[in-house]
Amino acid sequence: MYIHAVSHYFPSEVVGNEHFTKLNGLSSDWIIERTGIRERRKAAPDENTNTMALEAVRRLFDQTTIEPSQIDLIVGATYTPYDTIVTLAHVVQHNLGVPDIPVISISTACSSLINAIEVVEGYFAMNKATLAVVVVSEHNTAYNNETDTISGHLWGDGAAALLISKERISDDDMTIHSIITGGAATSGKAVTGVMLKPLENGVSMPHGRDVFINACVYMPKVSVQVLEKHNLTIDDVDYLIPHQANLRISLNVINTLKLPESKLLSNIQKLGNTGCAGCAIALSENRAVFKKGQNIVLTVFGGGYSFGAMLVEA
Repeated sequence: MYIHAVSHYFPSEVVGNEHFTKLNGLSSDWIIERTGIRERRKAAPDENTNTMALEAVRRLFDQTTIEPSQIDLIVGATYTPYDTIVTLAHVVQHNLGVPDIPVISISTACSSLINAIEVVEGYFAMNKATLAVVVVSEHNTAYNNETDTISGHLWGDGAAALLISKERISDDDMTIHSIITGGAATSGKAVTGVMLKPLENGVSMPHGRDVFINACVYMPKVSVQVLEKHNLTIDDVDYLIPHQANLRISLNVINTLKLPESKLLSNIQKLGNTGCAGCAIALSENRAVFKKGQNIVLTVFGGGYSFGAMLVEA
């Protein structure tokens, strides 16, 4: 599979750490020390998961001569939906005006990007599609409880989109070599580590330490596995894009893998935790940095627990 184009969008409103100092008494230094986050983006009152996704998709097609009428699959991913019936992917289909194609929305929490691309892989393998739009979008601030001193300061909003083809379209396309995903719901405090129960309250993270520990186990582990499928080692990795959950987790992952910090791509410092959109945003932000033939590993971990990794060649 090939990534022909990738785009991103995040809102213009910047929420600095001083907001939480005034609200909860949490100092900026304390937040930075524990999370790496200095600021995050917040959707405007007239924005939501769908509007951000549509803007990312608009920017996606601005990058290519491919017309929306040529796509034959749309896969959306979010755990913060604007509408639980009219799904994210169907809103994208409506906006693009492409009838009668497979349209799916999924959620595996913060791992959803990799699982969404794996759905595309399945459709391609079954010859049911050849050109897909994958869109990931999170409106975390719509569900977040800012007064929660445990996790209220973590979340930001944003979206990204990818145009993925079964056959190469141009020489600049990035190659998706391999995807591995899995569920780790039998590990630790998987079903209570981090939760979002809309009928009860906002996002909660009663067992953040357990989330941290398992993320630091599964992300390095699956990264090595996806490399080994292609007889590659950590030395062959040019860049690692981990789920943007916590800078300390990302640093722990690269230390476990014995990767230098120069190979870590991170946006959590300025965007906060943007859920399943974080890795795709980072891929889009750094697209111009990648050189032909470089190996990029995206590795994710989400609530539930879920995990995955994808090997991409620029």
